[in-house]
Amino acid sequence: MPEIDVLDSTMYYEETGNPAGAPWVFLHGNPGSSRLWRNVLPAVGAPARLLAPDLIGMGRSGKPDVPYRFGDHARYLDAWFEQMGLQEVVLVGHDWGGALAFDWAARHPGRVRGVAFLETIVRPLSWSELGEGPRSRAEAMRGPQGEALVLDQDFFVRTAYTGGVLDPLGEEDLRAYLEPYPTRESRRPILEWARSLPLDGEPADVAEPVERYGRWLAGSIDVPKLLLTFDSSPTLLIDDAMARWCGANIAALDTEHCGPAGHHAPEDRPEAIAKAITAWAARRDLA
Repeated sequence: MPEIDVLDSTMYYEETGNPAGAPWVFLHGNPGSSRLWRNVLPAVGAPARLLAPDLIGMGRSGKPDVPYRFGDHARYLDAWFEQMGLQEVVLVGHDWGGALAFDWAARHPGRVRGVAFLETIVRPLSWSELGEGPRSRAEAMRGPQGEALVLDQDFFVRTAYTGGVLDPLGEEDLRAYLEPYPTRESRRPILEWARSLPLDGEPADVAEPVERYGRWLAGSIDVPKLLLTFDSSPTLLIDDAMARWCGANIAALDTEHCGPAGHHAPEDRPEAIAKAITAWAARRDLA
């Protein structure tokens, strides 16, 4: 399986499609891995080179002794892009993978051709915007209970792929998501991501890049963007109101509704996601 040396560690990635095609990079979020895209990539109908890395500390990538803050993930991802020699990239990001895609694009504006995104952080949030359930979950993750739930148990992974989807995964499918996290320390990246949602400017080391890439999203009129939206689940991060905000504040944006799904939408609607990205890329001449 493809693996490459990155800084003081290694990063695993999946690769399929046309090796000579334009590189499309699919970035997963928390608590996932490149496995999130396993049913999306085969359904992409474009002659592109399709790449899906495991973020550092996640999936089959290495687990170096780092804090696993946003900046750590960005640093290792930067190094992966450099090691792979990727230019003229189309980015596809879900959850924190979307935030990392926006961040990379904002810092490498000459190397990105387009960005498709779903269920990710498009702007800073406030505690008052969260519903009762998400607010209680965020508070639990940031307190001592978060360590008990995430580090001492497999609670976060299990609930992501049973409650965060419309069709709960069975034990066999869950096992592939659980295997990279057999110990308390191996689950540290999951907890750090869970505590990193920027609310009222905290944590500052996350809020700052979100503010920065927000300016890029608003001003990059020459970079096509695609927002994929969904319905029928209380776990969705981008609801109708947030989608309207995106339409009013993100430049060169197309929006495609892909039907019912939970937050981890590639598990529920892989074919619809692949079809929407393929059609958008064809319209925008990105393949």
